[in-house]
Amino acid sequence: MAETISKHERNLSALIHGSTLGRFFVPFGQFILPLVFWLPNRKQSAFVDYHGKQALNFQISLTLYALIIGMVSVPVFLGFLPNIFEGGVFEWGSWDRSWPFRLDFPGDWWDARHLWWPLGLTGLLELGIFIVNIVYTMLATLRTNEGEYFKYPLTIKFIR
Repeated sequence: MAETISKHERNLSALIHGSTLGRFFVPFGQFILPLVFWLPNRKQSAFVDYHGKQALNFQISLTLYALIIGMVSVPVFLGFLPNIFEGGVFEWGSWDRSWPFRLDFPGDWWDARHLWWPLGLTGLLELGIFIVNIVYTMLATLRTNEGEYFKYPLTIKFIR
């Protein structure tokens, strides 16, 4: 299989996969940079077209997963907050010659273990997505440069 794929096609496909790491230098670089390399070259080579779609689908999928985890974590976290608007935490209108409202946090409020575990769990999930992204992007870049067809795990086919 590697005999029929030219060095230029392998390098270009590896560049498409590697350019998804541009997210660290350019906002939305994980989408923009692969598009810049894939769109002009997708008609010339089926190998380049396949890998461009794979890289973009993987990045879109992981971004979607991260957004879903973030959206789930907010209501879960807020649901675990104590009733901060009741019981003296926020008192609106209590004038003590300083400010129209006063913040009064009880001493044990920040010690609540049930308050922090949702953030810790979703933080670990986000870290896991980040590590999967980096590892599989490097693996795809190396395998593609060797002339192999690489398929990412956990990928939804947005671009067919």
